Formats: sequence, C-alpha cells, structure tokens
Amino acid sequence: MLKVGLTGGIGAGKSEVSRLLDAYGAVIVDADKIAREVVEPGTPGLAAVVAEFGEDVLTPDGSLDRPKLGSVVFADSGRLAALNAIVHPLVGERSAELERLAEESDGAAVVVHDVPLLAENGLAPLYDLVLVVDASPKTQLDRLVRLRGMTEDDASARMAAQASREERLALADIVIGNDGPVEELEARVREVWDELRRRADEA
Repeated sequence: MLKVGLTGGIGAGKSEVSRLLDAYGAVIVDADKIAREVVEPGTPGLAAVVAEFGEDVLTPDGSLDRPKLGSVVFADSGRLAALNAIVHPLVGERSAELERLAEESDGAAVVVHDVPLLAENGLAPLYDLVLVVDASPKTQLDRLVRLRGMTEDDASARMAAQASREERLALADIVIGNDGPVEELEARVREVWDELRRRADEA
C-alpha cells in the first residue's frame, strides 16, 4: 500500500485533483468529509463542540451551523485551535480505520489522504509521499471570488489563515501545478497517477 498525503491552498484545485485520482482508482480518505461526519447530530464530536462554543453554533434543527462557527474561529486563532483539538483526533481515528480497510481489500492500493491542513498540522511524516496542488495566490483569489462567491476580503482572510505557498511546497514530493485550464490538470494528474501506481507496485 502506498500512503499519499494530498494538500493545497484554498482555491488551488485540490478537490478536482482528488476527484480525478478517485476516478483513476485511488482510495480517497477525505479529511473534510470525515470532519463533517464526526460532528453530525447525535455524535460525541458535536456534543464536544457545543460544550466548547455554546448552543449558538447550532441550527434550529440541531445540526452544526458551519458559517456561524466559521465566523468565530477564523477570526480568533485560539478558538480555531480549540476546535481543531476536538475534531482532529476524531478525524484521525476514522481515517486510520478507512486505511486499514483499503489495505485489507488490496495490498497494493494507493490510499490518498485529502488533507487541507496537512502543512499547518505537521502531518507530512505520516505519509509515504506528499502531493501538493499549487496555484498562484492571484489564481486562488480569482477562483474564490468568481466561483465560490466570496468577497475579496473574506477570500484573502481564508488564504492568510492557511500555511503559505512556500511552506506547502517545501513539503512536496510531487507538485501538481494548476494555474491553467482543466485539460492541462487532467493530463498532469494522469501522469502522477501512473507514478503512484508504479511506486505502490514496487512497495
């Protein structure tokens, strides 16, 4: 089994790379998706978030009000750290479980951990190699405003809350540049997939 960490700054195109790798046959362990699952209504994770942040972060139906919680934690690094201390261990446990299942079903599997905050949380040593999806800050900002409907200030704040481009690239074993059209991205990801399969077979 080859254990790959996939990361990239917000708006860089990491989700598209993850989707392509999934289509080619990788086992995707999506940290964002798992992070949502571990705080669904009725979970210990949601109970811990409410205990820390109060019932104001719940919607009327009892689920987590993500925009409201986001507005609290992105404005205060201490509150963000408190949220991460609750969610990250739960995500780690579930990720490890999914990885075990993949290894049991296919010993030569390529397991790609889609981890937005890989650099921020010092997780690179957990993986056999790290893929970084890279785009210029100008490209990131354009995508966040044009495609996600963020204001420039909100987009800039989200970008500033993450590791710098240089910090991410310093961790990269393989870089997937994504400033161009989707056709170029698809061709590059196919090349990377072939390399990952080769390494998994050798392992």
